[in-house]
Formats: sequence, C-alpha cells, structure tokens
Amino acid sequence: MADAVLRTFPLGFQWPTLDPFLFCVHHDDRYPAANARFGPAASLAGRELGSDFAGVDGWRMYHGRTVPGFPQHPHRGFETVTYVRRGLVDHADSLGAVARYGGGDVQWLTAGGGIVHAEMFPLLDAAAPNPLELFQIWLNLPAVDKMVDPYFTMLWDPRVPRLVLDDAGSEVTVIAGELAGHVPPPPPPSSWASRSEADLAIWHVRLVPGGAWEMPPAASDQTVRTLYVFDGDAVEIAGVPVAAGTAAVVRADRRLPLVSAGGVDVLVLQGRPIGEPVVQYGPFVMNDRAGIAQAFDDYQRTGFGGWPWDADDPVHGGDPARFARHPGGLVTRP
Repeated sequence: MADAVLRTFPLGFQWPTLDPFLFCVHHDDRYPAANARFGPAASLAGRELGSDFAGVDGWRMYHGRTVPGFPQHPHRGFETVTYVRRGLVDHADSLGAVARYGGGDVQWLTAGGGIVHAEMFPLLDAAAPNPLELFQIWLNLPAVDKMVDPYFTMLWDPRVPRLVLDDAGSEVTVIAGELAGHVPPPPPPSSWASRSEADLAIWHVRLVPGGAWEMPPAASDQTVRTLYVFDGDAVEIAGVPVAAGTAAVVRADRRLPLVSAGGVDVLVLQGRPIGEPVVQYGPFVMNDRAGIAQAFDDYQRTGFGGWPWDADDPVHGGDPARFARHPGGLVTRP
C-alpha cells in the first residue's frame, strides 16, 4: 500500500488543486469583538485596506473596508462552493438573492455566463471574539456549460449528511458525492458534480485521537483524489505519515486506510478531470483567451445584470438567524 500516496506538497493560504477543481482557500480568521458597524472593534491602522491579506493579529479584512470580506465582484465560467464551519457569511448577488449562512452550511453558486456577488463576514458579538472558518472551492465547468444561466442554492447544515465512524466523534461530512449510502443534497443542475460520470466528491473527514477509517475506492479509474490535512496532528494514509499543513494526492482506485494517533481534520476533493484547456484571468475562467476577452467585454457592457443593492458590501443586520431569499422570492432556512 506504500504506493497509495502518489505525492505530497505543503499548504499555503491558497491550496493547489487538480482538475476539475481550480482553487481552494481555507479562511481561518480570529476576529476580535464587533463594533457597531459589524466590523472589528480594533484599530485598522497599518493594514492595506481594500487588499488586506497579511493576517496581522490573526485576521484579515480582505477587500472589505468596514466589514471583512469581499464586496461585489463578478464571476464567469465556473462554480463556487463555500463551506462554513464557524462564523457567518452574508451573501448578495445580481440575481437578487441574499443569504446569511454559517455553522456547517454550504452555499453552491454556478456563475455560468456571469454573476456579480458579495461575500461579507459580519461580526455580531460585541462582547467576545468572532472566529470565522470557511473553505471556498472553485469547481470548473466544461465548455458546454460555461455560459449556462447562473444558479444559486443552499445546502443547509441539517440536510448535509454525516457518516459516523465511531462513538467518540469521528465522522465524515458529505458535502458532495454519495458515501456509504449517505446522499447529500443535489448540486446545481449544470454542475460538473451533477454528472454521475464525474465521480465528484467533497468530504470533510474528522478523526478523533486514535480514530481510523477506510476510505472506499472511487467509482472511476480516471478519478483524481487529493487529501488536504488542514488541522490537528498527522494522519497515516495507507501507512504513510502525512503531517498537518500538507496535501497528498493518492491512488483513488483502492481502499485507503486512514489512522490518526492525535486527531486530525482532512478535506477530500475528488473528481474525474474535465480535461479541457483552462485560461483564467482573475474572476473569469474560460477555455481560451478569446473567451476571457469576451467576458470582460460583456461585463463592461451589461454588468452581468447589474447590481441591485445600495452598497457594494451589504450586511444583513444584527439578527444571527440564518436564511436565504432566492431569486423569485422563495425564502429558506436551516
């Protein structure tokens, strides 16, 4: 089994990914108590406001100036999957959708032919710290689907299944890809993940100290599987020790025993590659430079439907209740 781990590489702020994934980032910010405007009750002096990624004092404003986060920005040609473990995210977009989500919720957004959205991280607790932890994963779309209509959906935490591995707390959160009879909510209809032949999975594996699990083989011998060991101690993957802060590309065509003496958290990204050319420029991902040029031209001409909100960085008030108002007005809650 020693050849089960094909290669490893260290993790930085932005994690390397393999086709069909384009990008993955682990936001883990220890925000202080909140001020009256849902931002940090701390001095912002010395930060590069508008582009604060340095992690001073363990947190970042990102592109936000009052509230941390990412004010309105466009996307075309791929999907964003946002899995929030702690804290809250306030979403608004050019479709008219808004949402406040967190605590295990997942937002899945197909940008398709073009969407503009904002992702802000409101701080609500004025008396205590406001930690935020989330993953944002960019999933490519094949050429045939790059210009589909945008699509917004929520996978609320109570609907996301968990495979319980032992009585001590080891479990697998099944965000995408059926696992041992646990079927997650469906992805958007034009997602690569919606195709059975894509064999796509997003799993969060948590092993308590002494925990173990044998990951089943993938359905396709073309599937690419990467394990990101992002928190805790080391994990042994088929007998090969892999430390926290490391990713391992593994054989997907065999059962894969995982064992952790000290406890560990692992994000699994797997899928059959799309296998098409990828040309990315900032928020646009197409198959060639002509597609990128067209995306810029279309955005400048149409604004991908325009921005219907009064602010570039909308925040949805001080009530921590999670909700989503979808295009057309349907409201859903956890």
